[in-house]
Amino acid sequence: MLTRRTTIALVLVFLASLPAVTKRVYASDEVQYFAWLRSVAFDRNADFENEYQYFYDHGVSRTPGYHETFLERRNDAGRRINYATIGSAVLWAPFYAAGHLAALATGAPADGYSRPYVAAVAIGSAAYGFGAMVLSALIARRVVGRGLAAALIIAFGTPIVFYSYIAPVFGHATSAFAVALFLWTWLVVRDRWTLAGALALGLTGGVMAMVREQDVLLTIGPGLDFLIVLTRRMREGRVTATRVVSAALIGIAGFALAYAPQFFAYRALNGGFAPDDTVTRKLIWTSPHALSVLFSPDHGLFAWTPLALLAIAGLVWLAAGRARTAHQDASRLAWLMLLMFAAQVYTSGSVDSWTVSGAFGQRRFVALTPILTIGVAAFLAASLASPLARRAAIAVVILCVWWNIGLMMQFGLNRMDRKRLTLIENARQTYLVLPLEAPGIAWRYFTDRSSFYRPPG
Repeated sequence: MLTRRTTIALVLVFLASLPAVTKRVYASDEVQYFAWLRSVAFDRNADFENEYQYFYDHGVSRTPGYHETFLERRNDAGRRINYATIGSAVLWAPFYAAGHLAALATGAPADGYSRPYVAAVAIGSAAYGFGAMVLSALIARRVVGRGLAAALIIAFGTPIVFYSYIAPVFGHATSAFAVALFLWTWLVVRDRWTLAGALALGLTGGVMAMVREQDVLLTIGPGLDFLIVLTRRMREGRVTATRVVSAALIGIAGFALAYAPQFFAYRALNGGFAPDDTVTRKLIWTSPHALSVLFSPDHGLFAWTPLALLAIAGLVWLAAGRARTAHQDASRLAWLMLLMFAAQVYTSGSVDSWTVSGAFGQRRFVALTPILTIGVAAFLAASLASPLARRAAIAVVILCVWWNIGLMMQFGLNRMDRKRLTLIENARQTYLVLPLEAPGIAWRYFTDRSSFYRPPG
C-alpha cells in the first residue's frame, strides 16, 4: 500500500493540477456522454434531441456530419441515436449534482448545460483519471513489488493525461478507472475466491462493462484464473464442485446487477435490451485490422505511444518468469494480462474506424492503463540488472514520455495532421522545436486555453 505521506502528497498534487482541467464539451462523443446526464436528470427520458440541438446551436458541434447523424437520423424506436453507454454518466452523476448546487449558489443557469455542470463533469473525469493512476500503482506494487514510478510514467507518457485534463468529457478516464478497480478487486479476491469475493468481482466487472462495453472481454483474465485456481483446488480436495459453481453463479449475478442500468438505458433508447443495430453491423469478427492497430506508422498504438511497447516487453519478461516479484503468481498474471491486451487489440481491429482518425492517440487503449503500468514496472525492474541498463532504460522512458507530451502540444496547436501521424515531422517538432517553446506554450495553456483549439490561420 502507499504510505500516508505519499497518499497526501499525491492528493495535494492532484488538487493543484485542477486548473489544468479543460472545462468544455467539444466533440460529438463528448456530447453523447454528457447528453445521458442532462436528459436523465432534467427530462427523465432518453430523448436527446433537445441536448443535441443545444450543442449544435451553441457551436459545439456544427459539422454537417453531426447534424445528419444526431439531428436527422432516428433509430428503430424513433429516437435520436446515442452510441455512448450510460456508465460514464453514472460515475459522473455525483459531480454533476455538485455542479447543479454550484449553479444554484452562483446564479448560473440551472439548466444542466451551463458552465458549473460542464466544469463538474470535467473535474470528475480528472478525479477518475487520478483514481486510475493510484489503483494502477497499487496493482503494479502488488504484482511486481513497485508501482508508483511506473504509474506516474504512464500518466504522462500515454493518452490518459489528455483524456483526463484536455478532453475530459470523453469516457476514457472513467473507463481506465473502472478497469483498474476491476483488476484490483481480482487481485484481492483471487487469494481465497470466497463467495463474497466472487460477488465483488462480478459487481466491478459489470460497472466496467457499463462504462465501456468492449471492456467486457477483459473478464477473460480473471475468468481463466478462476478456472485454473479452483480446478486445482478441486483436484486437491480443498473445495467442492458445488462451491465452485456457486461462486461462478454469484459472480455472474453480481455482473448482471451492476450492468442492469445499461439494459434499461437500451430499453429506453432503442426499444430493446441491446445496442442499436448500426453498432453491431460495424464489427468484423475476423478483426482484419488487428496488426495495423499496433504497428501502423500512421495510426498504430506503438507509433502514438511507444511507451506501450516497453510495457508489453515488460509483461513478456514477467511472464517468462525472469523476475523476482512480490507475487508468487506473477508469471501467470502476466500471461493473463497479455491475453487481455490481445483481447483489446482484437476488438479495436474489428471495426473499420480502427484508426480513430481525428482523435488523439489510439484512445481505445486508455482502458488498459493498469495493465500498461504493470508492464512498465516490470520493464524498470528488468533494467536494474546493471547501471548501464538502468541509465538506458531511464533515457528511453524519458524520450517516450516527451514524445507523448510533444504530440499533445502539436495536436492542441494544430501543428500536426490530426488525421494521422507523420513521424519524421512529428519527431522534429517534438525533439527539436517544442523544447524551446514549452515554457511559453504552458503559460498560454493556462492563460489563453481556447486558442489551442482554433484551426490554423
